[in-house]
Amino acid sequence: MAGFPPNFVWGVAASAFQIEGATTEGGRLPSVWDTFGRRPGAIADGGTGDVACDHVHRWREDVALIADLGVDAYRLSVSWPRVIGAAGVPNPAGLDFYDRLLDELGERGITPVVNLFHWDLPQWLQDEGGWLRRDTAHRFADYAAVVAARLGDRVGTWAAINEMFEHFVLGHVVGEHAPGLRLPLAESGAVAHHLLLAHGSAVAALRAAGPAPIMAINSYAPARPLSDAAADVAAAAFYDTVQNRLFTDPLLLGRYPDEALPLVQPVIRDGDMAVIANPVDLWGVNYYTVNGVRAVAGDIPLEVAPPAGYPVTAFDWAIVPEGLTEVLLTLRDRYGDRLPPLVVSENGCAVDDVVDAGGQCADPDRVAFLAAHLDAVRAALDAGVDVRGFYVWSLLDNFEWAAGYTKRFGLVHVDYDTQRRTPKSSFGWLREQIRLNRTAPAGGPAR
Repeated sequence: MAGFPPNFVWGVAASAFQIEGATTEGGRLPSVWDTFGRRPGAIADGGTGDVACDHVHRWREDVALIADLGVDAYRLSVSWPRVIGAAGVPNPAGLDFYDRLLDELGERGITPVVNLFHWDLPQWLQDEGGWLRRDTAHRFADYAAVVAARLGDRVGTWAAINEMFEHFVLGHVVGEHAPGLRLPLAESGAVAHHLLLAHGSAVAALRAAGPAPIMAINSYAPARPLSDAAADVAAAAFYDTVQNRLFTDPLLLGRYPDEALPLVQPVIRDGDMAVIANPVDLWGVNYYTVNGVRAVAGDIPLEVAPPAGYPVTAFDWAIVPEGLTEVLLTLRDRYGDRLPPLVVSENGCAVDDVVDAGGQCADPDRVAFLAAHLDAVRAALDAGVDVRGFYVWSLLDNFEWAAGYTKRFGLVHVDYDTQRRTPKSSFGWLREQIRLNRTAPAGGPAR
């Protein structure tokens, strides 16, 4: 693995619903994932987030693991239903939890990167219409202001919303994620627009609260037609627009892609685009794979499958490290001076990890995956792209949304019966890479 600049930020990431548990403690209200997870068949193994990794009770142990890993930063999310009660009233017990967590991170020399929304909308807001209602964007800005006032003095970097594309498509069009809606495409644009409006409104609230930099976080996946047929080529182009531009063009250019404008035009009001385009300081890139796309009949006119010729992860996602270089270069070339410095805000893979009889958990496939993707980042740096950091997804094995507990992304193995944490071989490998890169000459080799 090639060397990185001396100020390059090494991080690890997690999200509230996937690790916290304690879903009925301390005044926390239900989220859409608590509700959705109890639908028969919604979660692959029938799992829920009720306990997850029990992070609410084991956070000191988890912070100690982060410190042992040697990263500069920990990207976490705040649970909206844990810190805000019904009718928008702050919940002191929920805020107290994050107070303690951020204090401990600071004492350990770990910079908190705090994301406000990782898909866990309060159920009471969903009952009022959720992201189909414009008012939810305003409620989100109010929530951002509350969290910033309480925690902002210890936050290194803010993020407003993680992966709007996934929450929009999987939660509101395909119905595979909470809240489990299957809206016709013609009706779904309100969700996309209101997520973007919430993002811009929260950026304004965070900016007013203090000087900490703000990062946008979107997911990107190059789209490859699965055949040369004109229909597949067109389907791949449409998919590329929705995943890679629908939630990027408005933030950076202040306008929607022409191909997507019919989805959102009915709900755009005067002044909305200026709010959405409130500037951010960093641009987070979540990258996992390249997607193959083919045209199909139906309201959703395409389907996604792994392109042929690549190895796959336990999630059946194609392993294409050079796709990350492509994404970083494309963003630089497409947006030019409007693009803030980049951060790889998520990268990792699902592996079927097991702890052996000796208490060890070897995951060489994850080590190879991360090494190849770090080389892909280095290639982008060598091409002149301004990349400032790399965050591994994830710290712990955790509740992996509709897959429940069947897929493991963590650098640390979690036995969900005992909550025992076992650092995997990738944990030690990453720790050593960070150490070597910190001691190598700038831009020099570190292996």
